[in-house]
Amino acid sequence: MTDQAAWVPPEVDPSIPSIARAYDYMLGGAHNFTADRQLAEQAEKAVPGSRQIARLNRSFLARAVRVLVESGVRQFLDIGSGVPTVGNVHEIAQRSAPESRVLYVDKDPIAVAHSQLILAGNENADVLREDLRNPEAILESKQAKRLLDLDEPVAVLMVMMLHWVPEQDDPYGLVGRYRDAICPGSYLAISHVTADQRQDQISEAADVIQRAKSPDQLAYRTHAQVVRLFEGMELLDPGVVGCGLWRTGGSGDFADEPDLNSHVYAGVARKP
Repeated sequence: MTDQAAWVPPEVDPSIPSIARAYDYMLGGAHNFTADRQLAEQAEKAVPGSRQIARLNRSFLARAVRVLVESGVRQFLDIGSGVPTVGNVHEIAQRSAPESRVLYVDKDPIAVAHSQLILAGNENADVLREDLRNPEAILESKQAKRLLDLDEPVAVLMVMMLHWVPEQDDPYGLVGRYRDAICPGSYLAISHVTADQRQDQISEAADVIQRAKSPDQLAYRTHAQVVRLFEGMELLDPGVVGCGLWRTGGSGDFADEPDLNSHVYAGVARKP
C-alpha cells in the first residue's frame, strides 16, 4: 500500500492524521496513511495496550448490536462508524435479522468511500457523510428518510465517538437532541474514553493527538459524566461499566490485564 493509492479521495491530505484511520490501523485495517500509523503508534506508547483496548471496544459494539437485535430492534443509526472492518453493524444485525436497516454516518471521506463500496447492492444499508454535531442534517437526510422510521424503535450507536466532542460543544445537549428525536422503546449505545484509570497516560495520549494537529482532540470524561450522557434513558444491566466488562462472553470480549477493560466506559440504555 502507498499513500498515493487509487482509493484515496482527492480532498484527503495524507499528511494530516485522521482518528478514524488511526483506529482502523489499530484494528488491523489497511486504509490508513503514514501519519495515521504514526499517531496510532505514539498513542500505543503513551497508553500501552491501546490496540487491545480498540479491539475490546469493537467487541462491545458486536455484543450490543446482538442484544439490541434480540430486543426486537431492526433499525440502527451508527454515528461515527469509521472505516469499515470486520464485524460491521449491518453484518451482525442482518445475520440474525436480514430485514434490519442500518445507516452509517461519518465525516471522514475515506470511511464513507469504503462504506459505499461494501454496501453496494445492500438495499437495507447506506452511508452518509456528516458530522455528529448536525443531528437535524443526519435525521432529515434522504438516506435517513429512506431507511429509518423514527416512529418505530431505532438504536442510535455512538461508539468511541463522544470523546471527540469538547465540553464547549455541549455533548449532553447534543445527545439529548438525538434522544428527543427517537420514539419510546428506542435505544442508545455509547462507549467513551475515560481517564479514571491511568490518568497520566491518558493525558499523554491526549497531548500526542494535540501535537499531531489532528482536527479531532480527545476530551476524556469521568464515569459520572458518561452516565450523564444517558440522561432521560433507562440503562440496561450492568449499567455504565468498562467496555470489556459489559455482558462479556468469550475470552475475546475482555482483556487478561484487568485495568485494560475499563479504559473505555460503555453502556446501552432504552428510552422509556
